[in-house]
Amino acid sequence: MIVLQVNQIHKSFGAEEILSGAKLEVQHRDRVALVGRNGAGKSTLLKIIAGEMSYDSGDLIMPKDLSIGYLEQQTDLNSDATVWQEMMKIFVHFRDQEAQLRKLENAMADPDVYNDPERNAKVMEEYDLLQTNFKDAGGYQFEADTRAVLHGMKFYPEDFDKKIVSLSGGQKTRLMLAKHLLAKPQLLILDEPTNHLDIETLSWLENFLKNYPGALLIVSHDRYFLDQVVTLVYEVSRKKVRKYTGNYSRYLSEKAKQYELDSKHYEKEQGEKAKLEDYVARNLVRASTTKMAQSRRRVLEKTDWMDAPEGDEKSARFGFEIKKQSGNDVLNIQSLSVGYGDQAVSKNVSLKLYRTESLALVGPNGVGKSTLLKTIIKELPALAGEIHYGTGIQFGYYDQEQANLKGNKLVLNELWDDYPQVNEKDIRGILGRFLFTGDDVLKPVSTLSGGEKARVALAKLMMQKANVLLLDEPTNHLDLDSKEVLENALIDYPGTLLFVSHDRYFMNRIATKVVELSRDGTTEYLGDYDYYVEKKLETEELAALDALEAKAQQPEAQTNTSTSQIDKEAKKLERQLLRKNTEIEQTMETLDEEITALEEQLCEPDIFQDHERVMPLQARLEELKQIHEQTMTDWLELQEQLEEMNS
Repeated sequence: MIVLQVNQIHKSFGAEEILSGAKLEVQHRDRVALVGRNGAGKSTLLKIIAGEMSYDSGDLIMPKDLSIGYLEQQTDLNSDATVWQEMMKIFVHFRDQEAQLRKLENAMADPDVYNDPERNAKVMEEYDLLQTNFKDAGGYQFEADTRAVLHGMKFYPEDFDKKIVSLSGGQKTRLMLAKHLLAKPQLLILDEPTNHLDIETLSWLENFLKNYPGALLIVSHDRYFLDQVVTLVYEVSRKKVRKYTGNYSRYLSEKAKQYELDSKHYEKEQGEKAKLEDYVARNLVRASTTKMAQSRRRVLEKTDWMDAPEGDEKSARFGFEIKKQSGNDVLNIQSLSVGYGDQAVSKNVSLKLYRTESLALVGPNGVGKSTLLKTIIKELPALAGEIHYGTGIQFGYYDQEQANLKGNKLVLNELWDDYPQVNEKDIRGILGRFLFTGDDVLKPVSTLSGGEKARVALAKLMMQKANVLLLDEPTNHLDLDSKEVLENALIDYPGTLLFVSHDRYFMNRIATKVVELSRDGTTEYLGDYDYYVEKKLETEELAALDALEAKAQQPEAQTNTSTSQIDKEAKKLERQLLRKNTEIEQTMETLDEEITALEEQLCEPDIFQDHERVMPLQARLEELKQIHEQTMTDWLELQEQLEEMNS
């Protein structure tokens, strides 16, 4: 069932056209991403769909009874209610139904009704119907669902009685997201839902949205999140909207392939066009060939020649260099406590950082990751422990709060004041590499967007030529294209990296080592983010099994209790493995169907004779076969686990 159609939507702000003929379609249960650069019109399109903004022309078609939830990028939840009271506003209809059920129960207990068969039968019938509807709609579990969603959004029982006015901006955003998830509208529109979420909450949200009962339309700069959740991508670029099937990584691949095919087609057409133009020019004035030349000129005029394919829009282009290399030992931190005043937020911090390593620092919000970076660069004093610095260390620091950009300087002076020996032309050239051209460099920094400030901060960082970069959430505020440019620059960086990030896609590309920070210490993982997650899961599973074995070895006097608990834990683990087994088998079945369909498609005469059509299909087939092989390996490993449990 189609829940939304956007047909030829046009939108302008004054003389500036934002959207031109935008088209988009969302069906029930679709998971759709809207991607594009900052300022491309993504949020504008979401506001139009949500009814928050008008449009100039076109059609917006959706069922009359469609329920829509819209989480804006900047939201401020103003309410005098407590956290729990605010959530219960969603379920007023359940409270009304509960009151009606109690009323009917009292009526059934009334002797006058009970002793009157006709009245009693009528009341019981009404009660049964209402109770069935109440149960089917989730009336007996809405409070449990509320607790589960609030817990996923990092609100715990002790937070339920807090007034919303006392919450931070990030907490209000998470609470508003929780409201939308609980309300379960048929079309849920989310504009940057991953802002203010730590990695644990992001993982919870991804799993929740995978099973969401309605359709999703999402704008997000979190590429890992998009890869996990969405199955369709619409790109907003140059005022147009274009559709791609698959998640974000598939979109990038398909976009590159399409550009290559379009370029070849365009070159072929241009060759044919040039030949016709040459024939007309040479033969139009000759009497013997005038008619043939006129005929070819008509072909030239009537043919709908393909426009040149649109390549990537202008991108920032920069790299990080170093003045001189550091020693091999960069940092050696032992038993460090960090915090403010006498209050430690994290203690027993130990880590070692060596030259050219790229270390990702992870952990929940509030555990002291940013505090640790500021302690390393001596913005904050260490509360205990030691930091040993290697020889020749030159730190470059990127602050997620952009604290050094709070003044009212012009963009040009932000760099020039720090490097007065560099001439203005060169400063402008550097800023041009970060997409500040012409009069852009004369804008006050205070008027810039978050993404523009981030690019100014990166330009300043590049000019330092430091051999150790400490980066605090460097991808915040950057659009998808700028993130990729930054990643490529850091991959080529010859120095050492220590960074804090919630961007798991970024960590997978950059990190060679992950250190998890908790309030009581650190744990090191020698790999990227996916390796860290894999090892964490292994550790948790081993801990669960160790706990079972420990309980099994308790004294005989505790046998009955411990055996019962062991059985429960074992059955719980077995259920988890069986659910995972079912999911993997369903995935393999889907892959088998896709592979068969592609192989049949490649056998069709009009396709296998067309090399340009075969190439993307063959590439997709190989990709699916590799996924199938890995999935089969996962399935075999799971069978071994199940066999061990049952042996």
